[in-house]
Amino acid sequence: MNRALSITRSLTAGALGIALFGASAQAEEVIIGAAIAQSGVVAPYDEGPAQAMEVAVEEINAKGGVLGKQLKIIYADTKSDIAYGGTAAQEVIDKGAQMVVVTCDYDFGSSAASVADSTGLIAFSTCAGDPKFGPSGIGPNAFTMATGAPGQAVAMAEWAYNVKGWRSGYVLMDTTIAFDATWADFFKKRWTELAGAEALLGEDTFGGEDPQIASQITRIKSLPKQPDFIVLASFPPAGVSATRQLRAAGVNQPLLGSESWDGDYWLEGVPNLTEFYFVTYGSIFGNDPRPEVADFMAKFQKKWGKPPVTSHAITGYSVIEAWTRAVTKAGTFDTDKVRDALQSFNNEALLAGPTTFTTDQHINMQRDLLLIEVKAGKSGNIIQVVRAEKMPN
Repeated sequence: MNRALSITRSLTAGALGIALFGASAQAEEVIIGAAIAQSGVVAPYDEGPAQAMEVAVEEINAKGGVLGKQLKIIYADTKSDIAYGGTAAQEVIDKGAQMVVVTCDYDFGSSAASVADSTGLIAFSTCAGDPKFGPSGIGPNAFTMATGAPGQAVAMAEWAYNVKGWRSGYVLMDTTIAFDATWADFFKKRWTELAGAEALLGEDTFGGEDPQIASQITRIKSLPKQPDFIVLASFPPAGVSATRQLRAAGVNQPLLGSESWDGDYWLEGVPNLTEFYFVTYGSIFGNDPRPEVADFMAKFQKKWGKPPVTSHAITGYSVIEAWTRAVTKAGTFDTDKVRDALQSFNNEALLAGPTTFTTDQHINMQRDLLLIEVKAGKSGNIIQVVRAEKMPN
């Protein structure tokens, strides 16, 4: 045989073997695409969930994977740009993603989720808390692991009335994202149910990356009666600026907020802040009273060498829990069947809490949350576990 032809055939056979091996390896791998914020203002809310997903994937792969396949997460940075979310989603889909995880917010995650949904893939937000994240706002394949803004706000209102005994409040709302509008709306509904319409002394709005709220502060201070507390429906960095201005102006009432205030990365912006309360999924400070959460935080610390930036990591872990259980139950990665399996969840025990999905609602409202206090410039003082008892009509 011609030597050159023999070498050519050998090289061709070798290349074919490598190609077949590569294809075989890929066939045994399932890709999860994460179109999330790895930079920008939303990154602190997506970092922990992404790292927690890696913890969950590592555990699942060590046990043989899902339906005999190993899981792999690939990423595309949305840059905290609402308009870029769809592009990031398409990027991971083009690389073979069979499920897409999106940012921890309806406004910042919905464009990516819409691309995944329209492509026929499950879109799972780690913690988008607005109820529109699901069939009503995106499509039938969109789910979120959040305990929704309504449930958070109701739990806080009930605590303020029943535990603290407060009887008058004021709502100051950031207009930047839908989450805060929904949170404020449900707080007002439940608060007025409990205390009466006259117990809400006023409400005001602000917006922008570095808002100036001098006029809002003037209106608060000129009230005939000062409120027992102020709801600050916002998030860093705009909310930090608002908080700093309130305290500098001598508005020292307790401030109440959502999960958006989790962690302590923002506290240097308001030195010695005290009497600031928020609800969230768990404690990143090593003192969570629930054994399953404490165990997860220890695993997270072991893998990454530090605790998560916020406790939204809990929801990231549960996204992988939920999707892989649904795949296993369906016996396939087919989106329609996996969606049906997810919609059959009825108080499914997940790290984020008992989880129920229906054909109409892909978000949960009444799950346990930690109520945490910022005191003397430090976060992590656990007040108690709370849960919304009665959702407003």
